[in-house]
Amino acid sequence: MDAAFQSLVLKMPDLLGKLLGCPPHRFGEGVPQNMPERGVYLFSASGSHLYVGRTNRLRHRHKEHCSGKHNDAPFAFKLARILADQPRVKGGPTRAALQQNPKFSDAFERTKAQVRIMEFRWVEVIDANTQCLFEIYATLALGAKHNSFENH
Repeated sequence: MDAAFQSLVLKMPDLLGKLLGCPPHRFGEGVPQNMPERGVYLFSASGSHLYVGRTNRLRHRHKEHCSGKHNDAPFAFKLARILADQPRVKGGPTRAALQQNPKFSDAFERTKAQVRIMEFRWVEVIDANTQCLFEIYATLALGAKHNSFENH
């Protein structure tokens, strides 16, 4: 195994411990002073780990997930697809078209409200390669059921 890759792999368990050790935050509580800009984040509810993401704009990204438009709130959008029975299929309706559907639009608003009350944790990860690998590692290690790395 390449030494650089092996070095990244060895960091994964420690990063996972730091992510899970982060005190949970909820939208509307104000931005904690210790929230870094770059990192990997986790949404959880009722003890279940639901979604892992990565960003170089952590504070802004959390806000987008909770109150953004259809292009900005991918987790809520994913949940709305499930709630409105609109699975993602090749050649299916675009995001903009779904937003015009009243059933979907209502589901999207409801799922953004759900995301707002979920626990939000993060760990600072500055290096882009480490972010990428850790997002996948955390998703698999935690069984985050709403992450998908499939191309459609």
